[in-house]
Amino acid sequence: MQFKFIVTTLIFALSVTACSRINKVVYRIDVPQGNYLQASSVAQLKTGMTTQQVQYLLGTPVLVDPYSSNTWYYVFLQQKAYETPEQHTLVVNFDQKGTVSHFDLDKPLPNEEQAAPNNTIINAPEAPKKRWWQFGKK
Repeated sequence: MQFKFIVTTLIFALSVTACSRINKVVYRIDVPQGNYLQASSVAQLKTGMTTQQVQYLLGTPVLVDPYSSNTWYYVFLQQKAYETPEQHTLVVNFDQKGTVSHFDLDKPLPNEEQAAPNNTIINAPEAPKKRWWQFGKK
């Protein structure tokens, strides 16, 4: 008799949890992939810069065009927790001399001020120090 009760309770518990509507219970970390592109560094990119200057500013590209080494692709993919991934692609084209002829960013990057969370640490006020002889006093 007790075995039937345990089995019934177990089946009921499993069926209730299978139909639950609770989503996003498990914590997911933010996953950045590719070249981390910052709005400030992309704003410094100018036509006429050499390949060494671009590589110093933005880092090594994710992809160099295999048919001509005059096109570099910087791809940044950011997925925050349960949000849809957001991809930014910067294409830098060089001329035959090895200087930037033009560049194209597919969509604007978020500003650091907007993207950075407010991580202010609030400290509790210090408790007044009591001496050992003031034990009974308030």
